[in-house]
Amino acid sequence: MAVGDLFDGYQQHPYFDEMFDSDGMPRPGWEMLAKALERTSIDTLRQRVKVFESGFRDRGITFAFGGQERTFPLDPLPRVIGADEWETVERGVAQRVRALEAFLADVYVGTADVVADGIIPNSVVRSSTQFVRKAWGIPYVNGVRIHVSGLDLIRDETGRFCVLEDNVRTPSGISYVLENRRAMARVLPELFSSYSILGVSDYPARLLNALRSSTPNSGSDPNVVVLTPGVYNSAYFEHSFLARQMGVYLVEARDLICRDNNVYMRTTSGELRVDVIYRRVDDEFLDQVQFRPDSVLGVPGLINAARSGRVTIANGVGNGVADDKLTYCYVPEIIKYYLGQNPILPNIETFRMWEPDHLSYVLAHMDEMVIKPVDASGGKGVVLGPLSTKQELLNLRTLIRENPRGFVAQRLVHFSAAPTATESGIEPRHVDLRPFAINDAGSIWVAPGGLTRVALPRGSMVVNSSQGGGSKDTWVIERRRGIDFRSEAKRVAQPTTESFADHLGMNPLELRKAVEGGGTGAQ
Repeated sequence: MAVGDLFDGYQQHPYFDEMFDSDGMPRPGWEMLAKALERTSIDTLRQRVKVFESGFRDRGITFAFGGQERTFPLDPLPRVIGADEWETVERGVAQRVRALEAFLADVYVGTADVVADGIIPNSVVRSSTQFVRKAWGIPYVNGVRIHVSGLDLIRDETGRFCVLEDNVRTPSGISYVLENRRAMARVLPELFSSYSILGVSDYPARLLNALRSSTPNSGSDPNVVVLTPGVYNSAYFEHSFLARQMGVYLVEARDLICRDNNVYMRTTSGELRVDVIYRRVDDEFLDQVQFRPDSVLGVPGLINAARSGRVTIANGVGNGVADDKLTYCYVPEIIKYYLGQNPILPNIETFRMWEPDHLSYVLAHMDEMVIKPVDASGGKGVVLGPLSTKQELLNLRTLIRENPRGFVAQRLVHFSAAPTATESGIEPRHVDLRPFAINDAGSIWVAPGGLTRVALPRGSMVVNSSQGGGSKDTWVIERRRGIDFRSEAKRVAQPTTESFADHLGMNPLELRKAVEGGGTGAQ
């Protein structure tokens, strides 16, 4: 293997290795990183990991895991995606979002032509636990219901990007994308040498523009708020982070009131009208009048206010029907139906348990399958057949027979792995990718890179942070000559330094400290 001692003992496996080809040579785009790592030791990387953890802890970058707050593990080795590969991802994500937007509009305000024309069975749509009948007829400015999406992608054994599942309800994780980039630039600035990496720091500004574009009250300066369940929610850091970055209010249900189908926020200066609510609260808790009366997270009257066209709820109420893993099976046909195009990003082969022949096949091959509840998220309820006991599979068989609509099965994909720093040295670990897209009045922008999640235990294929996974900074390489991080930052005048700092997701002071101190003094 043509890299330094850091990769001694690195063992490749039959699945697709993101960094090395079958001959053990760095793939295109990874060569410069491999060269930079020749000058780095495993001890240095471990020291940097401790700095990451310390900095994240000091900044409150945590999430709830097992009932405790913990930092989100960041691996010091980035994931590199070339310009051509990213272009495919970008086009594929945008295509899928457009098709799902059309699907949601059709089933909630249209005549459900997609059902009438036999593209997806009516029973699939209406039986989804995420189909919200009370959301029918709610208007959405510019036809946008998916203001933010976070599709989950993997690379299969051939290296092809595939869609694992859709997330168009309240996708989370973008805050870690931004903070990972900031941490890497401060703590490991030498790895940025010779690379020109697409920036991610303008995500909050783009999100704010998209939310403001969705205001139903024209002729006014729209007031946008972020609605959070509160400090005990596992993603509270992200809620407060995005509100702070966008410069808008972070509110809980008790801060809002509905009157005459308008929504107001209570402030020390009196009530302030709210035009757009970027909610991070699930549908069933949003409104005690329309949904759960025992909810303490909702605002009574909120759905009627939205139906009256007085406030926009982002993402749209009822979007979960597009996330349903049974709906997922039909998305390739949905793309062809609405857009007249073939899918750019394919689905994983998926079996629909409600179809008798699919059910019979899966029950006979459960020990080879990945079986998922159709309405769960965050990896909850997922069963990996090859890693399950006979009794676990027997119990699951009973559940499937009782509710075949509630499950789908997918073939086990040995998805790609990337070099990861572990206690034993550098080893391959499985990774997925969650690119985040923003729909601003029909113009879809995909944040370069997105969140790479990594399964940290050896052999594990579970990347979810809620189940012990970590993350990597994801570098999308620009189509131009690389910039040397140190020489550029030292040489340029102040305005260019600011621009370069913004490119890396840093402020100019942080950039100068990183350059002058070698990046090792971050807190």
